[in-house]
Amino acid sequence: MSTLFTNFFEKINQISPLEHNFTEVLDAIALKPKTLYFRGKIPENMAKTAKPKPEQNRTERPKTVAIVGSRHNTRYGAEVAHKLAYELAKKGVVIVSGLAYGIDSIGHQGCLDAGGVTVAVLGTPIDRIYPRNHLSLAKDIIKKGGAIISEYAPGAEVFPKTSFLERNRLIAGLADIVVVVEAAEQSGSLNTATHAIEQGKTVFAVPGNITNPYSQGCNKLIKQGAIPYTEPRDILELLFPEEYLKTRKKLQKQNLIGDTDVETLILTALSEGLRSGEEIMAKTHLPPEVFNQTTTLLEIKGRLRSLGMNQWGLT
Repeated sequence: MSTLFTNFFEKINQISPLEHNFTEVLDAIALKPKTLYFRGKIPENMAKTAKPKPEQNRTERPKTVAIVGSRHNTRYGAEVAHKLAYELAKKGVVIVSGLAYGIDSIGHQGCLDAGGVTVAVLGTPIDRIYPRNHLSLAKDIIKKGGAIISEYAPGAEVFPKTSFLERNRLIAGLADIVVVVEAAEQSGSLNTATHAIEQGKTVFAVPGNITNPYSQGCNKLIKQGAIPYTEPRDILELLFPEEYLKTRKKLQKQNLIGDTDVETLILTALSEGLRSGEEIMAKTHLPPEVFNQTTTLLEIKGRLRSLGMNQWGLT
């Protein structure tokens, strides 16, 4: 190991996932790690809510989003990944990825550019940055308050063909939401998405050109039920529903009167914070066929928008 690497990793920390609020979520995943090794600082808990309930005398785990994708990204993918990471980081969201070439490193950099905190999960031992060209990025992550994490001890022998796939479960496990920006049909990013689905996490995929091989994986995920990603708001509304509900209430004086009584019922339900089609139908007592027809018309009129998976929001 070079002197440069030795100096960089001279302070390596070791914890059980249960020892920290940010990592304890890994105790619920399959093949949970017994030990984590990290360099830097694991993200701290968020401040207490303004009006906590009496029994809530604890802080909240930081909202966390994994941004993953192809190592051979297009300019389109780079723009999407950077903007997403940047906008989420400005809201205090922690960005998790794998430090790899392409979308992973762009996600980390977008977060850093916004002054945010990002965490890189390695598929190599904690004392071995891969790729080596990203040592500078790893240093910046740590310098700006983030962490480099691995389940592999210093000097451990690993098998790259499996270790990188194994680390994907940790990326998904640390995240509240996983976003796949670009991915080929056999991409490792799809492995991360699979872990996320198995863990009950929400998965977004960025729609891409159907002729681009690095979009085939994302388009396939969408066909299988992943939510199409179109803008940072898609993610922020799920992470901070109360904040967006307050925003809606401030704008509640906007015209919520539809062209029909049924449209008004649906728009009013959405303004009250309901999101799920099932919840809206239960509240309005509308039959599915009427609800589906009306939401389609409202979407065409630009009055509401689909969030995917029968989830809806006002425009």
